Amino acid sequence: AYDFKSTEPRIYKMWEQGGYFQPANDPNQPGFDPTKKPFVISIPPPNVTGELHLGHVMFVAMEDLMIRYHRMKGIPALWVPGSDHAGIATQLQVEKDLLRTEEVTREELGREKFVERVWEWKVKYHSIISGQIRRIGASCDWSRERFTLDEGLSRAVREAFVRLYEKGLIYRGPRLINWSPGLKTAVSDLEVEYSEEPGTLYYFKYMLADSEEFIPVATTRPETILADTAVAVHPEDERYQKFIGKKVLVPMLGREIPVIADEYVTREFGTGALKITPGHDPNDYAIGERHGLPVLSMLDREAKVTSTGGPYAGLDRFECREKLWKDMKAAGLVIKEEPYTLNVPRTQRGGEIVEPMISEQWFITIEPLAKPALEAVRDGRIRIIPERFEKVYYNWLENIKDWCISRQLWWGHRIPVWYCADCGARTCTREDPTACEKCGRKNITQDPDVLDTWFSSGLWPFSTLGWPEETPDYKYFYPTTMMETGYDILFFWVARMIMDGLEFTGQVPFDTVYLHGLVRNEDGEKMSKSKGTGIDPLPVMDDFGTDALRFTLLVGSTPGNDMNLSLKKVEGNRNFANKIWNAGRFVVSAVNALAMDDGQQATDDKPTPGWTLADSWIWARMRSMLREVDRLFGQYQYGEAGRQVYEFFWSDYADWYVEVAKLQLAQGGERVRQTARALVYVLDVCLRLLHPFTPFVT
Repeated sequence: AYDFKSTEPRIYKMWEQGGYFQPANDPNQPGFDPTKKPFVISIPPPNVTGELHLGHVMFVAMEDLMIRYHRMKGIPALWVPGSDHAGIATQLQVEKDLLRTEEVTREELGREKFVERVWEWKVKYHSIISGQIRRIGASCDWSRERFTLDEGLSRAVREAFVRLYEKGLIYRGPRLINWSPGLKTAVSDLEVEYSEEPGTLYYFKYMLADSEEFIPVATTRPETILADTAVAVHPEDERYQKFIGKKVLVPMLGREIPVIADEYVTREFGTGALKITPGHDPNDYAIGERHGLPVLSMLDREAKVTSTGGPYAGLDRFECREKLWKDMKAAGLVIKEEPYTLNVPRTQRGGEIVEPMISEQWFITIEPLAKPALEAVRDGRIRIIPERFEKVYYNWLENIKDWCISRQLWWGHRIPVWYCADCGARTCTREDPTACEKCGRKNITQDPDVLDTWFSSGLWPFSTLGWPEETPDYKYFYPTTMMETGYDILFFWVARMIMDGLEFTGQVPFDTVYLHGLVRNEDGEKMSKSKGTGIDPLPVMDDFGTDALRFTLLVGSTPGNDMNLSLKKVEGNRNFANKIWNAGRFVVSAVNALAMDDGQQATDDKPTPGWTLADSWIWARMRSMLREVDRLFGQYQYGEAGRQVYEFFWSDYADWYVEVAKLQLAQGGERVRQTARALVYVLDVCLRLLHPFTPFVT
């Protein structure tokens, strides 16, 4: 049997030490050819949280297949490896670790010491994750490995921020953002996951200020009543037309607010009248802007009620909900409650409920960046595979909102802005300033926030090659060729790389975006460690070999579609690797028994006189399969290409021709030579075709 356990590490070591993954980009290097356009992939940088999952194996195997395929065609192929500092995720892991092992919080440790601890964590887990990527057989150029917080990338981030700031595209101000009370930071849309959960729809009375009449209103978050600044009705709703322009009283606070008319209101939902809380709901915020409503905030950073809540100040948001509703019942303002399915926003990392809140943050004016990114896909400079995701891309960029780039964390790229305590001016420079740019005094302090992780990873295709410097790598390898990643981060990462590439380099960062689907378990469920539906890839590779897992994932996938993984399929592909091994052993033994001294090459690509019908048949079948596989590779149908090679090798070659060959070899004489030649040639072609899928056994 094929012993993959000792073979895989031995072969990978040989590849890496031999420098086979390093393309030449310098006239002084052997093999450099300036006329050849390189094939370049920047790896989607895994987070340094140190856990390999099947999503990693999927994208590493897919990108390795692309890189090996082009390298074997004689094209200079560069695969840039690297990892992401992953602001929230990594900080959260280190905070948990500190509490568990030393019972100390980051605040007790202090910013400087805490950041030191995170760097220690990074060093430990980075070596684990890079070792695991090697384990999958990734033919990355490790001499060019990058990290989103290394010196070169930090310089690129600083340059990008300052350029946008100088163009007036970065600003600071109070806006509605997603706030995570547990993490105590703003979070991006990407870091919010929505889940359907049972909840309650609360119906209550909004009393008119000048009569005993009321407008019935329904809400799922009664505590936000405290920050209401209007009640909205549809302008054509006959039930409420007489109330438009009148005043109503905020329950329990008695504050007067107007009744307004807005076409956003759905007459059929709830009562047809909406409470408007611009400070705690994105749709209400938009209505508030249209009508010039005041924006009140009734929650602080810990999700406790502010002074806006009057007698409820200091209560936790959910305690406030209970007490306010109880008081409203006592005051006769409650109509009814009914069960209602809620779409609850929770943080991807902490799992707590996110609060839309007004907060002073840094933003990028995104529209001037989004327009060129839309055009780049529309005019075909960038192709998205599968094409159906172009609509998703267009929809997101056409409706894009300004991007909140500040995070209230300690781990990440610190915002390069300094505030002067004497004159109040801001200084934003490429190098750390020693004095205020405006008044020259030294009483300046740096903004405490860090940048959203996606700010640095948006620069990844060119920052990893040396930008903003005109390095030999940047000049030869940029723009890159392929961006291969999951369809779930098309907007959050891919769109940002396209916007940044066009803004900072004047070129598209890559010409093709290939989107793979998610890997699910055999029942089609999303893998989850907490639910016990996950599959840890490391034991699978221990039991069945890396080639078997890679082949299963690659052959089971089609662009943009999820795939279900079953361990039985992996076991079947371990048997396939064994089949390749044993067919190879048989051919090697047959060839070694010969003195192939007649000068004919074993790689003739046409039948030779004297071939039998069986020889000619396997050759013709192989040529047909080869043409089909080449066509499928050209159409990015890698899974189907792999399946065709599998079928040919197992059924036509190993099960049929090898058996016939045994009979022909027994005939002796010239027949032996002809048979050996056919055996070797077909095996050679199959190994080459399979190599991008199963690099170790081949």
